[in-house]
Amino acid sequence: MKIEDLFSVRGKVAVVTGGSRGIGEMIARALVENGARVIITARNAAVCDGLAAELSKSGECVSIPADLSKMDEIARFAAAVAAAEPKVDILFNNAGASWGAGIDDFPESGWDKVMDLNVKSIFFLTQKLLPHLEAAGTAEHHARVINIGSIDGQHVSDLETYSYAASKAGVLHLTRMMAKFLAKRHIAVNAIAPGFFPSKMTAAIDTEFQEAFRAATPMQRWGNTDDMAGVALFLSSRASAYLCGAVITVDGGYATTV
Repeated sequence: MKIEDLFSVRGKVAVVTGGSRGIGEMIARALVENGARVIITARNAAVCDGLAAELSKSGECVSIPADLSKMDEIARFAAAVAAAEPKVDILFNNAGASWGAGIDDFPESGWDKVMDLNVKSIFFLTQKLLPHLEAAGTAEHHARVINIGSIDGQHVSDLETYSYAASKAGVLHLTRMMAKFLAKRHIAVNAIAPGFFPSKMTAAIDTEFQEAFRAATPMQRWGNTDDMAGVALFLSSRASAYLCGAVITVDGGYATTV
C-alpha cells in the first residue's frame, strides 16, 4: 500500500478534452508531471499546441486540436487518438461552455451550443473511444472515464445560466448511466463536480458575484491547481479502484452548505 503505487499514473495513456486552459490544463499538467502520456484537445489550436509544447518539457504531451461540439470533429479526433495510441487508460471529458441570459431573451443558439459540447460530446466521444478504453481495462484494473460536471448540476445557481445548469445536471446523471453499463466492460465511470475555479469561463462572471461566492464558501477561498490535481490523480489511479458512478464535489463546501 505504498502511496507511489496507489496513486501512480506512470505509463498510462490519458486523453483530456478542453485540456488547454482552466481545469483541463490543471488535470493535464498533473498527469504529465506524474508520468502519464497525455493527449490534450481544444478548439484553439495555437493555445492547445502551446501548452503541449510547454508540458512536453517535463513529460509527454501531444496536442490534437478539435471542436468537439461537432460530430464530424468528434470522429476525427477519436480516429487521431486511435492512430496515436493502441489503448486509452484514462479519458477526462472536460470540454465545456456556458451561456448566461435572462429567460425572456435566452437564445436557442445558447442552448444548443452548451448542450452539444457539455453533454452530447461526452457521450459520443466516449462511444468512439470504447474500443481503446476496453483494450486498457481489466477486471482488476478498470480503464477510467472521468466526466467534469459542476456544482451547478447539484444546486440552484444565482446566475441565469439555464443551459449550463441543465447540462451539468445531465452530465452527472449520464455518468451514473455510463457507470452502470460500462463497468462490465472493465471501464469505471465517475465524475468531478467543481465549484469555483478561476478560468476563462469564470472570468466572465461579475466581480461582485465572485467575491460573494468566495465569502459564502466555508473554506473562504476558490479552488486551485493542487485541489484539482489531487482529485484527478486519485480518480485516475489504483487508489480509486472501487469507485464507480461516484461524483466527487470539489468546492470548499459551498454546494452542501449554502
